[in-house]
This record gives sequence, C-alpha cells and structure tokens, in this order.
Amino acid sequence: MSQNFSFHYQAFCSNTKARAGVFLTPHGSVDTPRFMPVGTLATVKTLTPAQLEKAGAQMVLANTYHLHLQPGESIIAGAGGLHKFMAWNGPILTDSGGFQVFSLGEIRTISETGVQFRSPRDGSIIDITPERSIQIQNELGADVIMAFDECPPYPASREEVELATNRTYRWLKRCVEAHQRQDQALFGIVQGGVYPDLRSVAARQLVDLDLPGYAIGGVSVGEPGELIDDIVKVTAPLLPEDKPRYLMGVGTYREMVRAIASGIDLFDCVIPTRLGRHGVALVKGERWNLKNAKFREDYTPLDESCPCYCCQNFSRAYLAHLVRAKESLGYTLLSLHNVTELIRFTQRIRDAILGDRFTQEFAGWL
Repeated sequence: MSQNFSFHYQAFCSNTKARAGVFLTPHGSVDTPRFMPVGTLATVKTLTPAQLEKAGAQMVLANTYHLHLQPGESIIAGAGGLHKFMAWNGPILTDSGGFQVFSLGEIRTISETGVQFRSPRDGSIIDITPERSIQIQNELGADVIMAFDECPPYPASREEVELATNRTYRWLKRCVEAHQRQDQALFGIVQGGVYPDLRSVAARQLVDLDLPGYAIGGVSVGEPGELIDDIVKVTAPLLPEDKPRYLMGVGTYREMVRAIASGIDLFDCVIPTRLGRHGVALVKGERWNLKNAKFREDYTPLDESCPCYCCQNFSRAYLAHLVRAKESLGYTLLSLHNVTELIRFTQRIRDAILGDRFTQEFAGWL
C-alpha cells in the first residue's frame, strides 16, 4: 500500500469474522465498518457538505462516468480536483464507470478494448477503456479509485459470467499499468456472479496483484438477498486481512450486518437519499412512508434518539405536510435523517465489535 494509505484493524468479533479498523487516506481516516453516502455528480442529493459532516459521513462517493459527461474531468481538475470542486475535505471514492456497463445495457457495446456508450445527453459516442477510466479518475483526484470492470447482470449464464470475470481481470492489469498517482489508492473488484468457484478464482487473482484495497462487485444487480450473503461469505475471507474490503452498492440494515459478520469494512448505496426523495424515512430498521395518513397529526419526532437536525427540530406531522405538498425541504430533511441513520447504524456495529458485543446486540439481523 502507498505510504499515503494504511489500514489496521483494532478488534475482531470472537464469534464471527467481523472486525473494526481504521483506513487512513490523504484526506483523513475512515473508521470501519462504515456506510459511505453516494454523491454521483459530486453532490449527495439535496445535502450540503456541512450537513454530511454533521451526519457523521467520513467518506463519500462520486461517479466517473457521470462526471465525465457533466461537467467533464478537465473542469473539475481546473478547480483543483473533486475535493475543492465540491467543498468536501474528507476522503472521496470514485466508481470507475463499470456499473454503467450493467445499468446502461441498452446503449453500450462491450469489447476487449473497453466499452462504447451512446451518450444519453446528445447521442454522441463515448469510448471508455480501462486506461481512459483511470486517466479520468486521476484527473478527478479522489483518494480511492476503482478499477474498470464488467459487471454481469442477474440472471446470466455461467459462460457469460465467466467471460465477464476473466475480462475484468485483464482490464484490471491494464488499470494498474495506467495508474499514475501515488496519492490515489486503486482498488480491484472481484466479479464472478453467483458462482462461488468463479468468485474464489477471481479473488485469488486480485490478491496476487497486491492492491491497496479490494471490492466485491456484481451484487445488488437483481439477485435475492440470500445469494448476496452467499457471495460475501465465499469471497470476503479470501481477501487480505490487512487491506480494506468494500461491498459495492449495498446499504440495507440486514445486508450490512451480515456482510460485516463476514469481514466487510465499507458500504455504499443510494438508498437513504433515494428514499428521502420519495417521502420515506428509515427508522430503527423500518421504512416509514410519510404520506400515510397516520402521520398527519403525529407531533412527535421521527426518532427521539436521533441527533440529526430533522429529528431534533421537526415533527412527523410537519414532514408529512412537506412530503404531501412536494416541498423540497421535506426531501432534504428526510435524506439528512436517512443518511445519519445508516451511518449511526454502522457506528453502533463498530462500537459493538470493539466491545465484543456484536453477535449479542445484532442477533436479530444475523
């Protein structure tokens, strides 16, 4: 690992593979396990950097593909990089654009060279190769950058998944060659679909490259939650103990607890802000739709134990009013609460691991 990065674990659960640690980056440390809010276009939707910091966010995400389309990496580089452009002083991780290989299936073509997209903005052709993805991410300047990968959908045949997994490894080696900055940690992504043997082979190949960190990708692409558990249980133990492990695109309570029990450290998901924009609050493991009639005259906070600005100042009735009136403040307040809730949830798990109480306090999720 580069001298700018380090990871060390502080405690292990005596009954599972859960661990608490610290991931050090050039822009600060991340206490693990940790939920990371997603800021696709260099903004976590509806929230300011100050609100994110208050919510306990330590690391946020941005997306290479979307920032390449708008405003363009040269503009962000001209501002001094992502940190200055979006006024976020903490660590940042950029996805490579590989997820768009999955999500934009109707407007892209995959070859050994890379992926050709048709821009959803103007129909122009965009070519992203492993080298181009790394070049863009080098210009964006995030602390952690992700290798360009092929994310197969679910369901997919074994042959299709094997082809994508093998190509992901070849692309990874090209990413390693193209990477130019010592102040950015390049993480590899383990693919392999729902096939344990493919996951095992992929993980061992990545470990041999001795990367600063490792991610498990290709989950939350349509498969049942039980299969996500199985994938993580097979893959996580094969990844080095002294490197951070990141489960991509996962952020529900149950999925995070079970993944942490297998040794995962970092998570990201659009769930908290997406639900907030649809009038839904995450409260102690439940999802509450504020449009429901029962909240119209409920003058209590969403969660009296939550320290967020929303819970400390506003009632469920007021939030229900904002949502029904389609006022943007409602979306901001719910997003702020939801982000705070998931970060606090992983903080509580971390505290439980440090005190070796993880399996007792989170038995209901396990």
